[in-house]
Order: sequence, then structure tokens, then C-alpha cells
Amino acid sequence: MKKIILSSLVLLGLSTAAFAQAATDFASVDADASGGLSLVEVQAAWPDAAQDQFVKADADANGELSAEEYATLTAQ
Repeated sequence: MKKIILSSLVLLGLSTAAFAQAATDFASVDADASGGLSLVEVQAAWPDAAQDQFVKADADANGELSAEEYATLTAQ
């Protein structure tokens, strides 16, 4: 019985981690499917993301993050 409960808890933990990761990939964060991420979209996925981090990651200063810029931001 203990093995079943432990196995269930492990699987639940793994599925939660996978869900959290999937929810923050570029396409999932791009709520309006514009191909770029606004600060609002980034903060919806990462509530602790600060505006200065966003501006620093926005290498071309166009006001939104490309997939590459978002990858740089999330790798920090």
C-alpha cells in the first residue's frame, strides 16, 4: 500500500512539473499569438518578472520579446 501511495505522489509531482514547464514555453506565453511577447504576457507567466529585466532582455528595443530574447530572459 505504501508503494502505491508513494508512486502516486511521485507521478503527481512529475506531471505538475511538466505542466508548469509547458505553461511557460514561448508559444504558451504568447497569448495573442502575435509572435512577440509583451511585458504583460511575460508577467502573466512569470509574476516576479520586473520591467527592468524585460527591457534588458529586449535586445532590439522594439517593446516585445522574440523567442530568442525570451529564452535569454528565462535562462537567467
